[in-house]
Amino acid sequence: MRRPTMTDVAREVGVTAKTVSRVLNDDGPVAIETRERVMAAVRKLGYQPNLMARNMRVGARDAAIGLVIPEMGNPFFGTVAGGIESAVRARGLTLIVGSSSETADLEQSLIATFLARRVSALIVVPSATGDHRYLRSERVAGLPIVFLDRPAVGLTADSVVSGNRSGAQAGIAHLIGYGHRRIGFIGDLPATLYTRRERLQGYRDALEEAGLPFDRALVETGHDQEAARAATLRLLALENPPTALFAANNFASMGAVVALARAGRRDVALVGFDDLPLAEVLDPPLTVVAQDPAAIGEVAAELVLSRLDGDRSRARRALVPTRLIVRGSGELSP
Repeated sequence: MRRPTMTDVAREVGVTAKTVSRVLNDDGPVAIETRERVMAAVRKLGYQPNLMARNMRVGARDAAIGLVIPEMGNPFFGTVAGGIESAVRARGLTLIVGSSSETADLEQSLIATFLARRVSALIVVPSATGDHRYLRSERVAGLPIVFLDRPAVGLTADSVVSGNRSGAQAGIAHLIGYGHRRIGFIGDLPATLYTRRERLQGYRDALEEAGLPFDRALVETGHDQEAARAATLRLLALENPPTALFAANNFASMGAVVALARAGRRDVALVGFDDLPLAEVLDPPLTVVAQDPAAIGEVAAELVLSRLDGDRSRARRALVPTRLIVRGSGELSP
């Protein structure tokens, strides 16, 4: 089947193609009733405007992609942004970045700002409590939207995620292979966060595969470095403490490293999820399940560019694999 055109939409509504163009580009006065009929025809026919061609017509001020990340200070998302920018710059597009501070309200406000600037596409790391049904009309109108690190809630859209579950399972299996039977888990907040759920499930999968029981007392929370440090100390203070720890994000890893160093504990094995700067010079060097943030950014950019080029296939979820980097901290015997 051929793709529906602006002319098809105009014929369905009984207006000119120029009127359809005004509605879709918000360019000029159109009666509210006519606007609603045009958008209804767009949804009915599945019309998607060629946004790349539109950018070529209206000029570089619209040739931008909006990126929403949770926090500027997290090096993981900085590397993701770099991967996106490298890919889209070659196509003459500019990347605009904003931070949601992990709040749904600020995320939605940023997206509204980007839409007001008429960006060509959106790439969003969704906040932990966000609901993205408010973007349905934008999806229907043809705006490419890709979600990073976590899938959207209430919206069917492209997403790019790491192999969180399989990566965590590999990290725990590695510790089990060195003889550990009580392994602490330090995760993110909230407990419903997609990445925490997936990594915790990988932890449980590895325990089940090894025939080991799941002990809820060994599961702690440490979103930032200080909280992770305190969580590590709580685990070590248990009557039957763990002999190994799995830190399920980069801040949890940093907190665990600090806690073990200050306590003088060189007998507790540690595997972190996410690599850290200078991980190789720690004592012992940190074993990690490493994500590939640059590749995540590049895959997201490729999805956006394919949509801008007219790809109308169903929403896809791309999975970027992790890899275990063995350095020493995860190879201590109990």
